[in-house]
Parts: sequence; structure tokens; C-alpha cells
Amino acid sequence: MLYPPVMKSVVWVGSSKADLKALPTTAIDDLGHQLFRVQCGLEPDDWKPMPSVGAGVREIRVKDASGAFRTIYLATRPEAVYVLHCFRKTSQKTTQRDIELARQRLNGLPRKAPHG
Repeated sequence: MLYPPVMKSVVWVGSSKADLKALPTTAIDDLGHQLFRVQCGLEPDDWKPMPSVGAGVREIRVKDASGAFRTIYLATRPEAVYVLHCFRKTSQKTTQRDIELARQRLNGLPRKAPHG
């Protein structure tokens, strides 16, 4: 795989990084690999759009023997991939609580990219 000249950085919003680290190691490895793909400008292996959270928001979906896991993120901004929420999925449908948390974190992002 050829890597882009500049990979996007990952910005962990709220407790999303700690939430990821609390998941089983296999889920952390798989979600981390999928986020790396996103950083490189590629599609994750399994994802779906999350318009209920906001425009351009997507959900990475991974599954292993211990369950189903999700990372909700925004990658449409040029400066970074924003990870809004990481969690173990416990029901068929993403819970309203998880959607609302991701939406609040999205709404808390600065409107424009910081100048650096």
C-alpha cells in the first residue's frame, strides 16, 4: 500500500480515546487499522454514513468473537480526522444516547480549522 505524502492527524474528541482503549485488544487493533486507512484517505473496510449525527459523519463497524464495536468520526475536514465516539454496540440499532453524544461532540468542534 502506498501512503499519501501527508496523512491527516487524528483528533480525539471528549473521552473517545479513553473509550477506545477500554475495548478488547482485538477491537482496538481493528478499529485502529481502520482509522489509519481513513487517515491515508482510504475507505474503512466496513462503514456507514451517520446523517443522524451530522453531515459527513461516518461509523466504522468491526465485529469479533466478543461483540460489535463502532467508531463514529468526521473526515471531511482537510486538517484532521475527528473521532467523536468509540463504543461497544449492544443492540441492533445504535442507541439514541450514542448518537446524541456524537452529535454534541460534533457541535462542539470549532467551525473553522485552527491556524497554526
